[in-house]
Amino acid sequence: MSSAQHPAQGAQPPSIHPAPPASTGWRGWKPLWVLVLGLLSLIVLTFVSLTQGLADISVKTVVQALVSPQDIADHHMIRSVRLPRTVMGLLAGAALAVSGVLMQTVTRNPLASETTLGVNAGAYLAVVVGLIFWPGLLHQYALPLAVAGGTLAAVAVYALAGRSSGSPLRIALSGMIVTLVLSSVTSALVLLNQQTTQGIFLWGSGSLIQNDWDGVAFSWPWIVGGLLVLYVAVRQWDILLLNEESARSLGQKVGTARLLAMGAAIVLACVTVSVVGPIGFIGLIAPHLVRLSGVIRHGGLIPLAALWGSALLVGADTVARMFVNAYGELPVGAITAMLGAPCLIWLALRVSRSMIGSPRSSGGSMMMGGSLRRVPYPVLVALFGTLLVIIWILSLMSGSLRIPLSEVVAVLTGGGEAMYRQILLDFRLPRLLTAGLSGMAIAISGSLLQQAVRNPLGDPQVVGVTSGAGAGALLLMVGFPQLSAAWVPVGAVLGGIAASALVYAVSWRRGLHPTILTLVGIAVAALGSAIINLMIIHAKVDVAPALSWMAGSTYNRTWTEVQRIVPTLLILLPIALWLGRRVDLLAFSEESSTGLGLHVRNARLYVAIIAVLLASIAAANVGSVGFIGLLAPHAARMLVGPNHRRSMLIAALLGGILLAAADWIGRVVIIPKELPSGIVTALIGAPYLLFLMSRSSKLKRK
Repeated sequence: MSSAQHPAQGAQPPSIHPAPPASTGWRGWKPLWVLVLGLLSLIVLTFVSLTQGLADISVKTVVQALVSPQDIADHHMIRSVRLPRTVMGLLAGAALAVSGVLMQTVTRNPLASETTLGVNAGAYLAVVVGLIFWPGLLHQYALPLAVAGGTLAAVAVYALAGRSSGSPLRIALSGMIVTLVLSSVTSALVLLNQQTTQGIFLWGSGSLIQNDWDGVAFSWPWIVGGLLVLYVAVRQWDILLLNEESARSLGQKVGTARLLAMGAAIVLACVTVSVVGPIGFIGLIAPHLVRLSGVIRHGGLIPLAALWGSALLVGADTVARMFVNAYGELPVGAITAMLGAPCLIWLALRVSRSMIGSPRSSGGSMMMGGSLRRVPYPVLVALFGTLLVIIWILSLMSGSLRIPLSEVVAVLTGGGEAMYRQILLDFRLPRLLTAGLSGMAIAISGSLLQQAVRNPLGDPQVVGVTSGAGAGALLLMVGFPQLSAAWVPVGAVLGGIAASALVYAVSWRRGLHPTILTLVGIAVAALGSAIINLMIIHAKVDVAPALSWMAGSTYNRTWTEVQRIVPTLLILLPIALWLGRRVDLLAFSEESSTGLGLHVRNARLYVAIIAVLLASIAAANVGSVGFIGLLAPHAARMLVGPNHRRSMLIAALLGGILLAAADWIGRVVIIPKELPSGIVTALIGAPYLLFLMSRSSKLKRK
């Protein structure tokens, strides 16, 4: 498997820890305190978990049910429902934590986990595919399906990150991109098969709910057996902490060891996904909590991480169940994401000390994929402008009722039949304009953000703006139901601004370094997504429309959205063009930009403000649309070079083309149903992104 092959000779990714000393990982008092505190926390949280639920049960009753069970309702409730749930939490937490340990060891990346490597998203997609297409076989083959999906996702992340040359930042970004693609495909399948997938949303957000012992009976042999085997082979994992030459001199088959370790990590993560759904961040938090005590070698790291992983997951589930009477069942995956986001921010700040100043820390050249043979700029503008008009006309003609071109022209010039006028002017045209203009706004935002964070993989979704806007809109709808729909964009803009303000506030002390900006943005994006999931479940929002909006939808858009996006572009586009020289200078290193008279921190701030406003208004109009802000700026730079003013206008045209085409395809491909535009852009964008990354890797090897 390519994700586990040995690093290339030469520069290595920043190590998560130094080479292991000759002593064990248990020396000193700190590891002992970590063990004692972990055991006490686990015992307390286990009993608290067993007392919680719709009916309050005392600790005394819990002890009696465990020690001397009787034929009464409370004892049956504890032993048949609550105890399986708690035991499943213990097993899943341990599995996820040890999976994170192994992934961080194999990749030598402190940010590696089942979440950041896309394993959870791949396994979840595979299980959903099995549920839809092979429901009779899913019970028997859930684990093989999940392992296959998780493995393919990890391989894709590893390939996108540049294999062994990928920095922690690049791996984290690649993981988020792969997760976005897989989540889009999953959302499409769920929306198109609502009868089959009914009730899957809570499980898909991560839930420990167990109505019997079947889940525990299925998972415990894999998890317990896997942990025992991994512990027996701790010396093999310790040797992986050494550089490759030293490991080989000790007789280690490095490639084989990495393959086995990564395979074991994926199996452990996928076992949990197949039973309790995707639960993130446990594999990121628990290993680092243990490492803080000075435990480095796997003889101490594996059992202590398993202990703390169990405690963290049971604790998160306990927090979720504290509000069960008021808000209903909350997904534990959302709680772990809310706990994990601050941990990722802390890790970003900690890792940055060794990464800032590294030539690989800022993501490399903005010209990912190289450049193409140049076409005269006016020709490009005319070509893409014409293509945009053609797509708009085809979209206006297409739908459940096909309208002849002559009638479309007649309506647009003030004539036409009344029926066609109503269809075009009241439904198709405002929807199409909303899609095209919002696509332009997203593309311009992505172009600005990629320069602000100096990373070719940056876009509004990656740095948290889109999820912040979505969370803001939902919070406004749920918290102030008396407000009209006209206020939803206000919530989206405030949410996007709040998310970006948090990212910039945390990153300010580090000079708004691109690495910090991007990693903190990923953490804030995870936090925003968790809030969105909690709001949907708490407010009992109809899942299908909510999923559609989260995936990016242009359905039922009216002239109100057009009136919202047009002034935004008319005001902010000239400002973005005026900032062109500053944006061009941001493409250089910080020292060079400063030497040319640019105040780098202020310039990044101004550029980001414009980008955030554009992305937030677009999110208010069309929901969470991904990839346009990532791909359109890249294609523009490949065509016209690094000049910001020129590339931004081309990116805007490409963004309008992409989202208008996605809206058109989504409307007609499965009539009478529709695919959300964001899902279509992800399906279109993923192959193009693979092409860009492959081309970039080939150019680097040359």
